[in-house]
Amino acid sequence: MIYFYLIILFIIGQRLTELYIANKNELWMRERGGVELGKEHYKLFILLHMAFFVCLIWEVQLLYWQNNYAFNIYFFLIFLLAQIGRIWCIVSLGKFWNTKIIVLPKVIHIKKGPYKYIKHPNYVIVFIELLVIPAMFGAYKTAILFPILHILLLSIRIPSEDRALGR
Repeated sequence: MIYFYLIILFIIGQRLTELYIANKNELWMRERGGVELGKEHYKLFILLHMAFFVCLIWEVQLLYWQNNYAFNIYFFLIFLLAQIGRIWCIVSLGKFWNTKIIVLPKVIHIKKGPYKYIKHPNYVIVFIELLVIPAMFGAYKTAILFPILHILLLSIRIPSEDRALGR
């Protein structure tokens, strides 16, 4: 059970660090004329991720109490690979990386790193995480529910982002 709490604390720390980076990047972009689009659905992503952690902790605790708790090293390795991909996305976009849709006029699309190969690699990584983090601990209900909810939200987010970027 200690692995679970260490990994959850790592992920929460990582998300807080990402929000810090995103806020810094947002300020930098706004100072240069950046405009935020798609505000109306952003709060749904915040709710989704908060609900994910609540459901994950609840389901893993329930499994632990029922003596069905298990740690899967293979899902953990996939999780580690996803973290490398996450860092690759953030580094590739640099000051343009954000959790919001912020468009800076007269700036070309960045097509390096994973963005050279697919349009939205970070969303693929989040999907993988929402699947493998719970599966790592046997929380299969959370592992099924949240990737589906993520895809539903992406059906709003990706068209909004593509319109904002002029795709």
